[in-house]
Amino acid sequence: MGYIKIRFNDEFNRLGSNLEKTIEDIFEAASPMFSFSERCWHPQMDIYETPKEIIIKAEIAGVDKDQLEVEITSKAIKIYGTRSETTLERDATYHLAEIQYGRFERILYLPALINPEKVTTSYKNGFLVIRLAKLPVEQTHSIPIEDG
Repeated sequence: MGYIKIRFNDEFNRLGSNLEKTIEDIFEAASPMFSFSERCWHPQMDIYETPKEIIIKAEIAGVDKDQLEVEITSKAIKIYGTRSETTLERDATYHLAEIQYGRFERILYLPALINPEKVTTSYKNGFLVIRLAKLPVEQTHSIPIEDG
C-alpha cells in the first residue's frame, strides 16, 4: 500500500509568494523572457466544510502518488508535485494542447483551524481527497462583574 507524504510546517510565506507571483505575472505579460522562476500549473480544487471537518478535493489526473506531497499547518495546506509529460508524436500536427505538465503547487488557506494530527487522504481516479478534522470552537464564558 502506497502512502501520500504529509509534512507539518509552522507557516507558509503568503505575502512573499503572492507578491512575487504578481510581479512575475506583470513582467511575463509584457514578455515571456521575464519569467523569474519555473512556471507551475495549478490543478482545480474544491474545498468545503461540514460541522466536523474540512474536505479538499484536487483534480490531478496523471500524477503518480510518488510525485505528490502535502504539507499542512493548523491554518493552511500546500499540495504540490509533478505530472510527467507524455511522449509527443513526432509526425503529428497538434491542433490543441491544453494538458499541463511539470511542477504544480497550490496553497489553500483553511476556513477554520484544523487538528493536524487527524488528517486522512485518498487518491482514486485522478482525484486526491483530503479530510481535515476541525478543532472545536472555543466556548466563551460570561464572567460576572462585582461592585468595587
